[in-house]
Amino acid sequence: MGRGKIVIRRIDNSTSRQVTFSKRRSGLLKKAKELSVLCDAEVGVIVFSSTGKLYDHANTSMKSIIERYSKQKEECQPLLNPASEVKLWKREAASLRKELQCLQEYHRQLMGEELSGLSIKNLENLENKLEKSMKGVRIKKDQILTDEIKELSQKGNLIYQENQELHKKVDLISQENAELRKVYGERNVDEANRASRPPYTVENGYDLHAPIRLQLSQPQPQPQPHNSEAPASSMKLGSRIELGRQALSRQDSLVNAVDKIQYLKFNTSQDPLKYKEENIKAFCL
Repeated sequence: MGRGKIVIRRIDNSTSRQVTFSKRRSGLLKKAKELSVLCDAEVGVIVFSSTGKLYDHANTSMKSIIERYSKQKEECQPLLNPASEVKLWKREAASLRKELQCLQEYHRQLMGEELSGLSIKNLENLENKLEKSMKGVRIKKDQILTDEIKELSQKGNLIYQENQELHKKVDLISQENAELRKVYGERNVDEANRASRPPYTVENGYDLHAPIRLQLSQPQPQPQPHNSEAPASSMKLGSRIELGRQALSRQDSLVNAVDKIQYLKFNTSQDPLKYKEENIKAFCL
């Protein structure tokens, strides 16, 4: 049969009560030790027997555990009065002031000051710390310099490529300018050759630059012929009028031809490349 359930109540028999206390105390301390080892916990157990005898267990130090417990309890408890609050802040300020003094003293020692109170071992430890710090500083410095050198190298490569592209563009522009100068030089030579040619003249001996003057003469009064000579005089007068009209028509044609030649000469002197074949055809017409 299984064990019956034990009723949790005070044992009246003093002997039985003492035996149960001894067994349960040993089990409790054993469990506390196992808890501290398995869970890496800071455990402290304090037990007072009914006779007033003390039994305790702590995996580190019972004093430090009690101080930590008191401090943690004061921080977690709500402040009930201003006096407790002032006391708490004073204790916090004192702790921070002490920590600041330690840091200032350590800083002065790192700077090589106030070393008179240090032993050989402390000086060696300080020297090792300084060497480690210097080594870390040098490593960081070298890394920064290496990064800057890489960045400058990349910028230098980009500038070199841009310089090469600019040189290519300059060479291309120089070639284009040389070709343009060659084309304009040939054009200027053609214009100079055309300017050195003799002026255009008409095959019949008329100069284009000579002004053309046309003048109409007044008809001279003719003596009245006899009646027998009237038909002959009329025929002669009609033939003269016809000849005059033909002369005026030839003069008008000559004037138009001269104007066309001057127009063609003006256009060819301005720009020989604009001399069109249709202008020659118009002149021929």
